[in-house]
Amino acid sequence: MLESLLAAIRNMFAVPDLRKRVIFTLLMLLVYRAGIHIPVPGIDSAALAGLWQQVGGNLFGVLDLFSGGNLRRISVFALGIMPYITSSIILQLMTSVYPQLKKIQEEGELGRQKITRYTRYLTVLLCAVQGTGIAFWLQRQPNLVIGGGGVGFTFMAVLTMMAGTVFIMWIGEQITERGVGNGISLLIFAGIVIGLPRGIQQLAEKIKDPASAVFVIVLIVVMLLVTAGIVFFERGTRKVPTNHTRRMVGRQMVATQASHLPLKVNIAGVIPVIFASSVLAIPQTLSTFGQWAWLQKINGWLRGGHPVYELLFISGIILFAFFYVSIVFNPDEVAENMRKQGSFMPGIRPGKRTADFLHGILNRLTTVGALYLVVVCLIPQLMISGFQVQAIPYIGEALYSVISNIPGLSWILTGLGVSFYFGGTSLLIVVGVAMDLISQLEAQLVMRHYDGFLGARGGRLRGRRVGN
Repeated sequence: MLESLLAAIRNMFAVPDLRKRVIFTLLMLLVYRAGIHIPVPGIDSAALAGLWQQVGGNLFGVLDLFSGGNLRRISVFALGIMPYITSSIILQLMTSVYPQLKKIQEEGELGRQKITRYTRYLTVLLCAVQGTGIAFWLQRQPNLVIGGGGVGFTFMAVLTMMAGTVFIMWIGEQITERGVGNGISLLIFAGIVIGLPRGIQQLAEKIKDPASAVFVIVLIVVMLLVTAGIVFFERGTRKVPTNHTRRMVGRQMVATQASHLPLKVNIAGVIPVIFASSVLAIPQTLSTFGQWAWLQKINGWLRGGHPVYELLFISGIILFAFFYVSIVFNPDEVAENMRKQGSFMPGIRPGKRTADFLHGILNRLTTVGALYLVVVCLIPQLMISGFQVQAIPYIGEALYSVISNIPGLSWILTGLGVSFYFGGTSLLIVVGVAMDLISQLEAQLVMRHYDGFLGARGGRLRGRRVGN
């Protein structure tokens, strides 16, 4: 396996055009990572490091995950690429409810350029709003802003972070056009993977303790199994068979070849998890701006492992999964396009019957996909922070007494006592982007008649015969 992988890498760098694209992508990612060392002017780095110990678990922690640690340091890239992703999602949702945007989207390449321009404008607006909020929040923290802040600091901080996000957006577009593709996804991927050495170091320190070594090994095995499950479900598709009506070619009636409509099991991707995590982190973020008794009580419920948090988290993932899928995939529109193209599904009448059939398949796939997202996100979280069964009404105390007295199961109440950098959301993003990247490189190699990552045999570069 290792020999095949090394052969595929050698093949990749043997193709001049592909080699240039890979090197260009690596250089752009290097520039992106260099931005973490350029802080926003007027910030006390030492005081900021102490402050982050208190706020790392709320929405700022979620945003820091996708910014690759830039928000933790309040660097020029502190806002990361999330404003652009949020703008893209908003525009995507608006095209379904605003007819004018729908018409623009259907204009082809010209319409796509207009939507892209609107997305950039909305990104700048979101950067201004988020940057202003962060600037005001920084000034409320004691001894954090050098010089006391004021209008000058707010303007400089907002302008710096806004320019940083626009530059990141440009880097992502350059990687998409001149690199290996999926520039925005690769930026998020790089930001998460950069924390891998930190996570390995934390696990290595825990393994030195014999009492924690067994639990760490169990955690690693579970993470490997979760990763394998992610690969299995992300590659899973439901192939709906389709046929085309016969057409006249000259004087003969020709029957076109049967095909299929591929529907992914997890159509929504990681979007429902991001939405659910962000919404539940909002109350904890608000507590950094002020101390209110009612908000502190809510934050007590919305901690990892609390039954209320877990219930809301599961419900949020399922709700956002169905909502997002209903936006990005319209069975009525697909059925109408099939009817216009002369396509049909065997045994299903074109039109409304086809739309109803697709709607039923979509509901089943979305249900399976949402449950898969719930399992992937809850397993690492429960193993790390545990589950507070004592907070369950009526039966919580009894369950706590039973579980705590069973040898080897007390970790269910408190977790394994280790912090692993890759949670469910991170694993979904990393594995998904890695699979897409390998598929794109594989397609480039096969197109040039070279063995790729999935079909490399032997250790030397050799051409394929066209037609094999």
